[in-house]
Amino acid sequence: MATKVDGVPGPRSNNGHEMAPLNTRARGDGTHGVTIMLSPPDRSSIGSRDGAGALPDGDPDRAAWSGKMQFFLSIIGYSVGLGNIWRFPYLCQQNGGGAFLIPFMVMLILEGIPLFLIELGMGQRMRLGALGVWNTIHPWLGGIGISSCIVTLFVAIYYNVIITWCFYYFFNSFRYPLPWGTCPQINGTDIEECERSSETAYFWYRTTLDAAPSIDETGGFKWWIVLCLMLSWTVVFFIVMKGIQSSGKVVYFTSLFPYIVLTIFFIRGITLKGAGAGLMHMYTPKVEKLLEPTVWLDAATQVFYSFGLAFGSLIAFGSYNTPKNNCVRDVLLVSVCNAITAIYASVVIFAILGYKATLGVDRCIQVNKHVLVKHSLLESVHVDNSEYEHVMAGLNSTMLKDWEFEKCSLEDQLSSAAEGTGLAFIVFTEAIVELPGSPFWAVLFFTMLLSLGLGSQIGILEGMLCTIFDIDIFKRIRKPYVTGVVCAFCFSVGLIFTTGAGEYWLKMFDSFAGTIGLVVVALMEMIAVIYIYGHEKFTEDIYQMTGTRPGIYWQMTWRYIGPAIMGCILLSSVLSMILRNPTYGAWNGELGVIENKSYPNWVMGIALAMIIAGVLPMPVVFLLRRFQILKVDLDIHQGSIRRNETTASTKEMIDEDDQDDDDDDDFSGPALGGPVNVRSDSDDEDEPPTMGKMLAKQAGKQQFKNQQHLTPTVLGATNVSRKKPFRMEVVDF
Repeated sequence: MATKVDGVPGPRSNNGHEMAPLNTRARGDGTHGVTIMLSPPDRSSIGSRDGAGALPDGDPDRAAWSGKMQFFLSIIGYSVGLGNIWRFPYLCQQNGGGAFLIPFMVMLILEGIPLFLIELGMGQRMRLGALGVWNTIHPWLGGIGISSCIVTLFVAIYYNVIITWCFYYFFNSFRYPLPWGTCPQINGTDIEECERSSETAYFWYRTTLDAAPSIDETGGFKWWIVLCLMLSWTVVFFIVMKGIQSSGKVVYFTSLFPYIVLTIFFIRGITLKGAGAGLMHMYTPKVEKLLEPTVWLDAATQVFYSFGLAFGSLIAFGSYNTPKNNCVRDVLLVSVCNAITAIYASVVIFAILGYKATLGVDRCIQVNKHVLVKHSLLESVHVDNSEYEHVMAGLNSTMLKDWEFEKCSLEDQLSSAAEGTGLAFIVFTEAIVELPGSPFWAVLFFTMLLSLGLGSQIGILEGMLCTIFDIDIFKRIRKPYVTGVVCAFCFSVGLIFTTGAGEYWLKMFDSFAGTIGLVVVALMEMIAVIYIYGHEKFTEDIYQMTGTRPGIYWQMTWRYIGPAIMGCILLSSVLSMILRNPTYGAWNGELGVIENKSYPNWVMGIALAMIIAGVLPMPVVFLLRRFQILKVDLDIHQGSIRRNETTASTKEMIDEDDQDDDDDDDFSGPALGGPVNVRSDSDDEDEPPTMGKMLAKQAGKQQFKNQQHLTPTVLGATNVSRKKPFRMEVVDF
């Protein structure tokens, strides 16, 4: 609800149902009266806050960060996630090594930072969640917030499964020796499936997942994964159940601890044999790769997902800021921190993988030396490697093939590095086994993964829950109850990931549920802010919040470059899905290898349904509101009260109110310099500190009892004043 007093915009209410106090002060010209006009929400720039008594827009009772550090750590914990650990190093390796940093930085500057500022800035300016922001810009765009919430729900469901697997490995890390360090035996003989693959692969696919041969065969629920999933959702619930009041304390650990662990691994890694070879392999630039369009597309995609854009979480985080917070500085700091973390983590990962690859080459050479000793070409397996290489150089191709020599190549060992779960649970765990005191390093590593995963999951759920609480019906329910229902629902759906085909389902969700939908939402966000809300208005908003007016860099990236990049990502994602037959890697226990299989048609139907569910709310809401099909859509078509002029019919009533009320009982409202409306009927002891409460405390005002003053006027009571009748004129636009 927006109030105007003599043309001066006042605070905007969140739901548009409260009526503003009517006892305005006399203007001094003898004219008094009130005109109430119902109109759609003002879609122009948010009103100026230059006045001394100005109140932030949006919900005046909205929760607020307890300090700048809490906000910064929360947003760092959300943005810096598992992708920085197991996705970025793989992309560097596959896309030109150090040369990949060029497209990554370019896309960071042209795509990531501008969209980051749009989300954080709009949330801070309007002090609303994703649903409220897009409804305020234009009611027809309300579907953007709904789509964002649905896609975020899909991601939250499967993202917590990764935390589940980390918990399982974390608990097993306390065993000595590590259970994935050796193959299990039957009657003194290694299990054949483990021999054909590797110790770490067997522990992952058989012991942890008990993987089914295909996605069609679930293999039943795995009780140990079900228990870990329940633990994961329980931990997440207790972290987010009170909003930022509870999660804001946890981020001090989830955001800072990964950097401590990375530093410990860095110090240990660079002292290991082969660390330099790993770093050289990763960062040796292959400039010719920059000519491939897929490299630039991978960089743009990595930037988009590493920031967590389009989830609604950044909007929610921004909405808890003070109106004058320098959001541009925050965006730049977080962006730099995100990029540095990705590079830093890559150094740590490949230093240790270089050590693992070097040990693998040494073992390979020892096997070949035994073959040479067997054929009397070497005296002993303990000879120098120079003599071994000299003998190997004299062998012909027939000998190499017939005697079954292994190819001992450091480059091949390093190139076999995986991404995602394969890197964390197979490749890196194999490297940890080789380290002295391996259980200690395993506990550190999986505690770090848990911290990164929980930090991102907190942000994901905060964005979704903030959107849910933008809906009026849920504002009447205590937040822990709603959060508990959401977590229970996600746990119930997530049981599909605890079957033998759980990893296959997770890959399907990751490939379809959180890709096209997020890109479409991000593209619509840029269009909505820059072309509907207006880049001039948004520029003015940034100026009012930070004191700095965005220059040509921001204008060009917002208006042209950013939407073009997002359009390219969307087009390539759709074409890739159409032209390529989507496949997944299924574990073949008999051969001990991963086989690529095509998704069944019924699974692709589910994938298509998830994509449609994430995108469909945008056109549906547009059509419903464009043609006014929803007649009771009060949350969107909010009314606003504007005090235009007064009439003599209310003069004596207002004058009497002015005489009876002192300054402490002034009900003129914050727009007129009166006290802020702070809820007094809340019985929730866990309610976090709110901006409305803090401003009311600073002003030294008592709670605002507008209900008693407004009820007779709003309900149309006849005996409002015994002196003269009160006339109200209602104009409906």
